[in-house]
Amino acid sequence: MALKAIILVGGPSVGTRFRPLSMDCPKPLFPIAGSPTIYHHVQALAKVPNMKEILLIGFFEQHVFDRFLTEAQIEFPFISFRYLREYQSMGTAGGLHHFRDEIMRGNPEAFFVMNADIASSFPLDQMLKAHRLKRGVATIMTYRVPKEQSLKYGCLVFDENQKVQHFVEKPESFVSDTVSCGVYLFESSLFDFIAQAIAAKEAVAAELGMDLTQFSNMSLASSNAALSRADRPPVHLETDVLRNLIASEKGLFAFLCDRHQFWMAVKTGSSTIEANRKYLQHFLQAAPRRLSTPLARAGSIKGAASATRLIAPVYLHPTAVIHPSARIGPNVSVGPRALIGRGVRLREAIILDNVEVKNDACITSAVVGWESKIGAWSRIEGGIEASDAHEATTEKGYKRPTAAILGKGVTVNDELIIRDCIVLPHKELKSSFHREIIM
Repeated sequence: MALKAIILVGGPSVGTRFRPLSMDCPKPLFPIAGSPTIYHHVQALAKVPNMKEILLIGFFEQHVFDRFLTEAQIEFPFISFRYLREYQSMGTAGGLHHFRDEIMRGNPEAFFVMNADIASSFPLDQMLKAHRLKRGVATIMTYRVPKEQSLKYGCLVFDENQKVQHFVEKPESFVSDTVSCGVYLFESSLFDFIAQAIAAKEAVAAELGMDLTQFSNMSLASSNAALSRADRPPVHLETDVLRNLIASEKGLFAFLCDRHQFWMAVKTGSSTIEANRKYLQHFLQAAPRRLSTPLARAGSIKGAASATRLIAPVYLHPTAVIHPSARIGPNVSVGPRALIGRGVRLREAIILDNVEVKNDACITSAVVGWESKIGAWSRIEGGIEASDAHEATTEKGYKRPTAAILGKGVTVNDELIIRDCIVLPHKELKSSFHREIIM
């Protein structure tokens, strides 16, 4: 039977921790390992047999995803792509319930639901097989993390049959080292459980003097317009729905990713560096043709780029111009029309479109935003590895930067050191900075 998938892309008012990168690019479309973040989701979903439709649900403007959806439709012509816009944030479950008729059109066997702000190897085929074997209402993809990191995620406990017994979203004390990946596989009966959660929310709202039942029998267009003027509380899968699923007879089952898979949340600019690393390392085994080799670079500078020293894995866009004396890698992505000069050293970095890096500059553990210019002999670097970013302490009320993140159009003059700084767009740096947010 047919399958569908929903990617929850959120909206422009969320992802503030992703600034300044989200100021010039919607977070779901930020390029990681040479492709928009949600392209990795789409590519994995397209490999699942009988996948017929992929829906994006969020509250960005309608035009934001037009180009992405057009390109996806061309690459995967056997799948239908659409963007369904919420007119306010309805929560991860509220948006699904609001568009339930569109999701269930064609009577799919089941449907995947995925958060946009994650990076993973996405073992969806294995997850689907496990779901069909257990025949539950839902299956949730899970991953084991170090104990000290678990409090930042939804933690769950399951029995020997993988049936989930307990789930807590971001607990205050240790519950389990097994966390939710934000990837679900649901049967159509999910909407009954969401309806229960909405009814419970409405009961609470009624006590506060709000009447939300007025929206229940409206058409999609009318309810969208009404909801845009009302303050309806959002309904979330994690906090409002999963507890009812766990208590049900068929229940919620866990699919645990094995040690050969990877998963991580992409919440901050610093986390994109680790996500870039994990995808590129994954491609070494799973998709080596997506990576660049010295021979593949021939022609960038009069045919001499084959001498460029690449330390795998590296992704270089075909239109990037690389000097043959540059040393690049490991875990570097270079975007379209970037210009990498003589003697440049790049490591653990994302270089975005139209960036110019002048001779002998060094960039490590950093993201360099679109159209930025890095001066000769300058150093742009993160002092703490991106993988440790979640452990950063606070200084003077701010989260301490754990990588160098440069927004769009930043200019760094020659012979400067920018270490562990977040730089907002269109700034010219004329002196060195260390662990600062430059506004």
